Amino acid sequence: MKKILIANVGSTSYKNTLFGISESGECTELFRSGIERVSDFESAIRESLEALEKAGFSPDSVDAVAFKTVLGKDLSGLREADDNVLEALEAMSFVAPAHNPPYAAAIRAFKKVLPRARRIALFETSFFQWAAPEWKRYAVPKSWESAGICRNGFHGASHKYAAERAAELCGRPDAAESAKYLYQNNGRAKLETPFRLVNCHLGGSSSVCGILDGAAVGSSMGFSPQSGLPQNNRVGDLDPSVLPYAMSKLGITAEEALRQLSKESGLLGISGVSNDARDIEKAAADGNADAALALNVLAYSARSYIGAFAANLGGLDAISFSGGIGENSPQTREKILAPLEFMGVVIDRKKNEACVHKKEGIISSPESKVKVAVISANEEIVIAREAAKLLSKTSKI
Repeated sequence: MKKILIANVGSTSYKNTLFGISESGECTELFRSGIERVSDFESAIRESLEALEKAGFSPDSVDAVAFKTVLGKDLSGLREADDNVLEALEAMSFVAPAHNPPYAAAIRAFKKVLPRARRIALFETSFFQWAAPEWKRYAVPKSWESAGICRNGFHGASHKYAAERAAELCGRPDAAESAKYLYQNNGRAKLETPFRLVNCHLGGSSSVCGILDGAAVGSSMGFSPQSGLPQNNRVGDLDPSVLPYAMSKLGITAEEALRQLSKESGLLGISGVSNDARDIEKAAADGNADAALALNVLAYSARSYIGAFAANLGGLDAISFSGGIGENSPQTREKILAPLEFMGVVIDRKKNEACVHKKEGIISSPESKVKVAVISANEEIVIAREAAKLLSKTSKI
């Protein structure tokens, strides 16, 4: 049995998952560990490898390390994480400053720590390759488009897994199959009855994704992970005219303005408390008005994107939540969903409160016209299945 270690480097977290790959290509999870609130990713990697060894799995037995890479210049899909990938990541670090530098550092760290293991990259943008041109295209001059400026979409592994798991929970095995084998089949399957889903990946980095029959139709994130919903400390959507105005009014450089938008904005910027939703929820409960506003802004933004994708999908069959906030904050889920009752969304409060700490389930009431699911995100299994293609001759993994 070959072994693949998935190194999931989030903007504020690090997860290590070891999978065994059978001769038929099936992926079995063998070990998992994670570290939250990470500031030094190289130390986190070494600590996780120590935990792996203590669990009885020698790091030297790992055949490959696979990475959920975010954005590379002129690169997407599944690739060996070689110098070309490192160069592509570093070329786009100014666009994805919270993601690309840690991933480049992690790839280099594993090259030192596990030199015999192959390094494989699955780009987050892969999930959006079948999205419609009208979503991808910005209303910019042709020369800008030719320079590669378009909507890319991110959190692809999380949204792909949610597409599969939400379909399973909603009793749609056909849609789950379409999502699972999306890459192998080069697009969605043609289903007799469409399955229209919006997944809300809410965490240190957040995005909302419209999904039809297992394939993305669009995302709240665009050219970079800086856009869309307010992130933990990144601004999200912003009128571009704000930038020169702020530079003039505040007397700051473009570089400093961009730094503040990516490091001091988002939930941190509004709340003034923290970039962690758990701290913000506690502050809001204690009467901090700015903290309460930060949570309301997040809910308003997520709800707006749900409505937009519902319109473009021609209706909704399900809404799902994943990510650290999406999985563990009943309060945030209720804030987002309560005003959507006009769309037929009705939440069962007891079920909603019960779905925390990796507990999955349907939290909508039986009379709800739109099912609502909480999903324990498993980006790692998506990455493992794809990475196994490079280690196995099996075509359907």
